[in-house]
Amino acid sequence: MNKALLALSITLLSSSLLAQESPITPRAERVQISEGPEVPLVGGYLTVIRWTVNNPGGLPVHYAVVHYGKNPKNLSETAKNSIRLNPYHSSTEFRVNLYDLPPKTTYYYTVESIDSSGKSDGVISPIKTFTTQ
Repeated sequence: MNKALLALSITLLSSSLLAQESPITPRAERVQISEGPEVPLVGGYLTVIRWTVNNPGGLPVHYAVVHYGKNPKNLSETAKNSIRLNPYHSSTEFRVNLYDLPPKTTYYYTVESIDSSGKSDGVISPIKTFTTQ
């Protein structure tokens, strides 16, 4: 293979492998939780908290954030998980995993979502509760 053809092949291949950035979705006028938050899995090793909101829009990368603790007046623990918004969906499901929580312990929690710049989507759930097994 001659050098010019090889260079052209490498250039075309590297251009096609570049990551495509998601488009910025128009921000929702008002973000609301439509489902949850709920705790579909409470286990010894893993507890999952999930909720659905109308698509908040804005920057493509968002974070699901859970503030939790053993006292409803002191939700000092935080866990978060990143997601990428799909601008073609009308809703977004957020999910956070909590690991290795002590057994037979009641936790209080609230959820919110933020964009990658740290700006809140403007919705925070009421305080909810779950008990580990």
